[in-house]
Amino acid sequence: MLTVIAFVVALGILIAVHEYGHYRVAVACGVKVLRFSVGFGKTLYRWQPKRQHPGQETEFVIAAFPLGGYVKMLDEREGPVAPEERHRAFNTQPLRSRAAIVAAGPIANLLLAVVLYTAVNWIGVDEPVAKLARPVAASLAEAAGLRGGEHVTRAGFEGDLEPVQSFEDLRWRMTRGALDGRDLTLEVAGEGGQAARQIVLPLSRIEAKDADPQMFRKIGVIAPLTRPEIGQVMAGSAADRAGLRNGDVVRAVGNTAIVDGQQLREVIRTSIDGDQPRAQTWQVRRGGQSIELEVKPELREEGAVKVGRIGAYVGAPPEMVMVRQGPIDGVWRGIVRTWEVSALTVRMMGKMVIGEASLKNLSGPLTIADYAGKSASLGFTQYLVFLALISVSLGVLNLMPLPVLDGGHLMYYLWEGLTGKSVSDAWMERLQRGGVALLLVMMSVALFNDVTRLFG
Repeated sequence: MLTVIAFVVALGILIAVHEYGHYRVAVACGVKVLRFSVGFGKTLYRWQPKRQHPGQETEFVIAAFPLGGYVKMLDEREGPVAPEERHRAFNTQPLRSRAAIVAAGPIANLLLAVVLYTAVNWIGVDEPVAKLARPVAASLAEAAGLRGGEHVTRAGFEGDLEPVQSFEDLRWRMTRGALDGRDLTLEVAGEGGQAARQIVLPLSRIEAKDADPQMFRKIGVIAPLTRPEIGQVMAGSAADRAGLRNGDVVRAVGNTAIVDGQQLREVIRTSIDGDQPRAQTWQVRRGGQSIELEVKPELREEGAVKVGRIGAYVGAPPEMVMVRQGPIDGVWRGIVRTWEVSALTVRMMGKMVIGEASLKNLSGPLTIADYAGKSASLGFTQYLVFLALISVSLGVLNLMPLPVLDGGHLMYYLWEGLTGKSVSDAWMERLQRGGVALLLVMMSVALFNDVTRLFG
């Protein structure tokens, strides 16, 4: 139920803001708005405010099908217009006014993202400290000299280092670097009076096409440093059969010394020989005493990969830090994050078009709904971050030059501005059909990815 509520609320907010952008600029340009609808199909609720802008008699509607909305304006192409109101029709407006009205929807979504990111920066959010777990074996991080336990204080591209506020901040920079093919420089705090040192992660070598767990496994930095402690043990699981208990701290598995939770998870994951799990002796600290247990993981499949699992939560919660910004820094960082996410989204779309990025990056309503529920369950600030991310995606997507989207209409206006004449009706019809077909293909791919991701 939380997932459904969070999804519907998110859609309502994002669509309403998008359409309000169109509506508000249309009114400012003197265009008569007939209807403002959030959703399509059967009308669930309608109202007409008594106090509106002079000359406006807009009907506001909430419809049954929530995946979209529209602003219906007076337009000679859609019906007869009285001569005395012709100057208020959309199609009679100057080119700059029509372009502004069309662009206002996506811009409203991008501005909403700035507001949401700013709110999160002001409210603050608890995030893991940027202390690194032991890197994955044979990964970029291990080859670069990381061993686990390092505290990353600054990071950046091309030598331009900026403070790292949390592990999530570092993870975002690694994502940008891997997808953009740029090496990331890390500054690691010194220990025991030693000076800080710099390490370069050669992210340009991995040729990442998907921002997925496999990408981070190649990088080698998957999770923040955690104590190798056993949490909740599932009844009847491999951990339960071996005698592991909640609160056990693992010191070694076989001849491998264990220093953090991520390393322990990796050892469990790789405790297989071919198609069979491998039993190993675990040295465990329990209640001040050391004991040895024989643990044999269960075999599980992750796609085409077979991994070991013990059926218990592995790793204590990481050390946390409250990330909060002041009034000015909060706004600036909100603008910067919106720009960074927008730029990354545009680059990923471009790479998908030319085949350098996988179409698996396309997500549809099922994945969005799933993330809506998960973010809402994590707290108010995490839900705001989710809303900001989807708002950026909606704004950027609508600026794509597809005829059925706002970006397509802006391309028509660009042609009109360059040539002095509008696109002909015949060409408009052809482009609209092509745009609908391409959009349906994208939606089908996104839905397929959703089903594969959630149920595959």
